[in-house]
Amino acid sequence: EGFARLGGKFHYGVCDVADEESVETAIAAVVSDLGGVDFLINCAAKHLTFYAQAPTKLPRDHWRLLLETNVIGIVNTSASCRPHMAARGGGVIINFASIAGFSLNSAYGISKLAVRGLTNALALEFSPDAIRVCGVAPGMVHSPEAVKDVPASTTERLLNLQTIKRHGQMDDVVNAVRFLCSDEASFVSGETLLVSGGYPLRP
Repeated sequence: EGFARLGGKFHYGVCDVADEESVETAIAAVVSDLGGVDFLINCAAKHLTFYAQAPTKLPRDHWRLLLETNVIGIVNTSASCRPHMAARGGGVIINFASIAGFSLNSAYGISKLAVRGLTNALALEFSPDAIRVCGVAPGMVHSPEAVKDVPASTTERLLNLQTIKRHGQMDDVVNAVRFLCSDEASFVSGETLLVSGGYPLRP
């Protein structure tokens, strides 16, 4: 609604990213309505406390759901958008990883490690079509879901580990995505950008 007030056109649809046919149908509707695809933001995920369990503690059916959504979902949407981006001379794909993909102590973290690897692989595979693929790895961000689900003790522990001593905001992540989609980042591909207040630091 806000976008429409600014004079923009949008298409609203629902799909299951883990279902290849559902994704194809949704992308076809977008292309039919808007004329093509320039940017793809892969942020659908199973996440938060339930999936932050040790690998052998998470029930196997939820492991499958986690990987189907967090990893295979990116494969499905990226493959579907690729020809439409190529037809327009290129595009940008942004995959949402997480700082959990650097600590690797949970099933969720393993899925986000896979997202980082997939980002590299897609950047290489899609480069002939001038499609850049980058990742964003947020830390603890004060989104409504996180505030509701994540214990305050966990939030404070991460705050103490950060070099920037404030809570992350949703605009911090949006600004990073906007930069990676812009011409200012035209020489960046295959990189996952930490948006996490300086934790974890990498050599």
